[in-house]
Amino acid sequence: MFDEFINDKKDEMIENLQKLIQIPSVYEESKNPKMPFGENANKALEYMLELGKKLGFRTKNIDGYCGYIEFGEGEELLGIIGHLDVVPAGEGWANPPFSGTIVDNKIYGRGAIDDKGPVMASLYAMKAVKDTCKVNKRVRLILGLNEENDWKCIEYYKKHEEIPTIGFSPDADFPCIYAEKSILTAAISMPYNLESNKNIIITNIDFNNNPNNVVPKKCIVRIKINREKININNLIEELNEIIGKYEFNIEVNSNSDTIEIISNGIESHAAHPDLGVNAISRLMIVLDEIYKKYEEENELLEFFTKYIGLDYNGNILKINNEDETGNLTLNVGRFILENGMLSINMNLRIPVRTKIEDVEEQFKNIIANNYKTLKYKRIDIENSLYVDKDSYLVKTLCKIFNEENKTNLEPIAIGGATYARAFKNCISFGANMPGAKDMCHQTNEFISIDNLLFAAKVYAKAIYEL
Repeated sequence: MFDEFINDKKDEMIENLQKLIQIPSVYEESKNPKMPFGENANKALEYMLELGKKLGFRTKNIDGYCGYIEFGEGEELLGIIGHLDVVPAGEGWANPPFSGTIVDNKIYGRGAIDDKGPVMASLYAMKAVKDTCKVNKRVRLILGLNEENDWKCIEYYKKHEEIPTIGFSPDADFPCIYAEKSILTAAISMPYNLESNKNIIITNIDFNNNPNNVVPKKCIVRIKINREKININNLIEELNEIIGKYEFNIEVNSNSDTIEIISNGIESHAAHPDLGVNAISRLMIVLDEIYKKYEEENELLEFFTKYIGLDYNGNILKINNEDETGNLTLNVGRFILENGMLSINMNLRIPVRTKIEDVEEQFKNIIANNYKTLKYKRIDIENSLYVDKDSYLVKTLCKIFNEENKTNLEPIAIGGATYARAFKNCISFGANMPGAKDMCHQTNEFISIDNLLFAAKVYAKAIYEL
C-alpha cells in the first residue's frame, strides 16, 4: 500500500538521515534556557522541525526541551515517540562516528539505529500516509532530546502538551515490545583520603566519561606508592602477573612513584552486558588483588570483587531473579574519585515481577552486615512497562510486522528503556530486526538501508491501522 511511495523517497530519506547523524547531539550542560541540553541537541531538533515543515507538516518547538511534527485531524492523538540525542561516540570507529558514511549498504554513525534512523523512518512513514490516504486521528512524531540521560525532555512535554491516546516508540526491536524491565541506577561509595599514610593510593580515575547505561570501553587509574615500603619494579611485575593470569587487556605504565593502569574493554548497551567487555570490572579485580597482596585495605574494591566481579546477573548478590521478561542484569558503568569519595555507579535492569525495593534491600543488608565505611545510594529509578500480550495495541503491531516480514513471531520483553514507558497505551516497535546484532551504544553503530526502508513501510501501515 505504501511500499512504492517509500521506495521513491529512498534517496531523500538516506540523505536526510546522513545530515541528521552529522549533528553530534550528545548531551551538554547548558546555561542557555532556550537550549537546555546543549547547542548540538538543539541543532538536531531544529533540523528535524525544518524538515517536517518542508514535507508539509505542522511543527512545534516546545521551549527547546523537545518538539513535534504532526498531521491529521480529530480528537484522538496517535503518538510516535523518538529521540534525537545520542550517547558519546567513544573511540575505535572504522569511519568518523558523525559522518553518516555508507559502506556495504549500511549507514554508519552514532545514532544510526538509536534513534535517528528509526525517527527518520517514522517521519517518512507519516509522509506516506499523509499524502496517500485520509486518517481520523492526529498523528504526532514527538522528538525528545534527553533520552540517554534523565528524560527531562519528556517530563517537560507531559507537563505542557497533549498526551497521546495510543502510540509506539521506534526505539527497540521488532516484532514489538510488550514489557520493559525496571531500571535502577545506584552508587556504592566510601570516604577516600588522598593524604592518608597508606602505601598504595589511588590518585586519579578516568572512566572516559562513560554513561551509566553503557558497558565501559576504557578506564585509566593512577596509583601512587610509598617508595620506602614498596619496590616499584616489583609492583609492576606483580601487576602484570595478575593481568596475565586473568588474560585481561590491561596495560601498565610507570613514572617516578606513580603507576598508570589502562584497562581496555568493549562497549555495549547496559541492557546487554554479555555483548561487551567491562573495562572497569577488570581493572577493579586487578586493583583489589594488588591491594590484598600488600595488605592494604579498601572496602569498595573488596566488596566489588566478592559480590560482583565479572558476574553481570547478580548471582553472587543473590538478586539474580528471572521471569518471562528475562534475567536481572547489572552493569558497573562508572568508577569515580571525587570530593573525598571513591565510588562505583551501577545500572541494573530488573525483571518486571521483581520489586526494585527488594533488590535495594539486599545491597543494604550486605553492606550493613559486612562493611564499616561503605554506603548505598539510589541515583535514579525507572519503573517497568507491561502491556498485556492480548491487548489491541500489541496484537495489531505484532500482526503488521509478521505480515510484512512473513514470520509468526511473538511479542518480546527487553531490558532497555524507551519512551513507551512514559505514556499509557504505548509500546516499543522496532526498528532492530529479529536476530540482528543490537548495535545500540556500540562502536561502529549502523542501520542497514534495507532495514531503514522496511521500518518506514511497517510504520506507515501501523500509523494507518492505529
